[in-house]
Amino acid sequence: MHCSINSRNIIFTHYNHSMSNDLFDHAMHERLKSEAPLAARMRPRTLNEYIGQEHIVGEGKLLRRAIEADKLFSSIILWGPPGTGKTTLAQVIANTTKSHFTTISAILAGKADLRVVIDESLERRRLHNIRTILFVDEVHRWNKAQQDALLPHVENGTFTLIGATTENPYFEVIKALISRSRVFQLRNLNQTETGILIDRALTDKERGYGNKRITLDLNARSHLIEVSSGDARNALNAIELAVESTAPDKEGIIHITLDVAQESIQRRAVLYDKDGDAHYDTISAFIKSVRGSDPDAALYWLAKMIYAGEDPKFILRRLIILAGEDIGLADPMGLVVANSAAQAFDYIGLPEGIYPIAEATLYLATAPKSNSAGAYFKAMKKIEEEGQVSVPRHLQDGNRDAAATGQGKDYIYPHDAEGHFTPQQYLPKRLLGTYFYTPSQEGYESQVTTRLEMWREAQRKALGISKIENIPDMSEDEIKDMKRKIK
Repeated sequence: MHCSINSRNIIFTHYNHSMSNDLFDHAMHERLKSEAPLAARMRPRTLNEYIGQEHIVGEGKLLRRAIEADKLFSSIILWGPPGTGKTTLAQVIANTTKSHFTTISAILAGKADLRVVIDESLERRRLHNIRTILFVDEVHRWNKAQQDALLPHVENGTFTLIGATTENPYFEVIKALISRSRVFQLRNLNQTETGILIDRALTDKERGYGNKRITLDLNARSHLIEVSSGDARNALNAIELAVESTAPDKEGIIHITLDVAQESIQRRAVLYDKDGDAHYDTISAFIKSVRGSDPDAALYWLAKMIYAGEDPKFILRRLIILAGEDIGLADPMGLVVANSAAQAFDYIGLPEGIYPIAEATLYLATAPKSNSAGAYFKAMKKIEEEGQVSVPRHLQDGNRDAAATGQGKDYIYPHDAEGHFTPQQYLPKRLLGTYFYTPSQEGYESQVTTRLEMWREAQRKALGISKIENIPDMSEDEIKDMKRKIK
């Protein structure tokens, strides 16, 4: 190479090098497109290709109108399980809008990366008056400080934000950002929509397997639809594995039978993030099923949690709580069974340890129910309202200095009386006639009602109680607030 070359040669050489890079980049891009997984190749490019989510992008819906008119001025948050089309919808918007579209992942990007996007957006708007749409995938992964950094730029229109999240944004995204955005909840695809995706993948000659001769048995198709559970990516990955791993027969036909389909989608990866919505929603469904006396539903949600790798001890702790909260004295053995199951699991562990867990689940689901132990919170509410009251003298500890102070004087030992009961004062005087506990009429507790009323009546007569104050039921919110204070 000559050291002295004129400027024209320099420019020409650089131009050739640039063209060469562009050609190589284009070739690599095309190769990557052709080698991409089926789910990526089949990703819809327009709203007309988009399957599902009719409630937000169906004909005439607000979001569809905004996308088609390129009037997406308000920031949006797309919330839904994996495989429901959040990223796909963002890319459809990218293909439709005249705005500059930028994508970053909250898993990989930090505030420095966001700063670059902000600076470029401002420059683009200042020099060319071009709006920017910023797509942040997994936006819930950013901490509060990172999400706060978005606020002023969403507020002043530096960019329009599209956030995607699998977690409940009302818990995982800061309130200020939520208030400046429209939240759209995406749902799992139904079976018809999943079937359309599978059929399209098998017939599309450009991006799918339309150039191959493929026979998909009806029972195999049904199995793929059923097990994919509305996750488009899972269904397409299974089809890809089935096609690519099945050799053509003598006539060149790839035959996907039920056996092939079952092998291709052997184990559904259950949506279950131990720190996310699925964790709390599933344990909630489990507890509500046991409380609602539905053993079949309880076993189903139990199986989902164990399948997904939930800590069995967490499940057992919740069963012990439920035994006290929802079974109570309707069947006092409920607490014994739940606690015994926890101890048995400590000895055994999985897999055999599932038996005591299942036994406790079934016992509690089929036991009579009573939440009368919640009477405790009524007593706590009374303490909060009236403050603590001195213990009546006859109930005080007489072991310290009874002779000098009179503590414990006039207390009657119930076991010395007939029936091991004697009517005397136990509450502070101003609370006499106040009843917190109301027995249910279920199971063992139904037997409590008769003798408790007999004891209360004897006490009323002995103490001259005329006014009875039945503490009103507390609302669910009041009970939750009381529990938080106790914690």
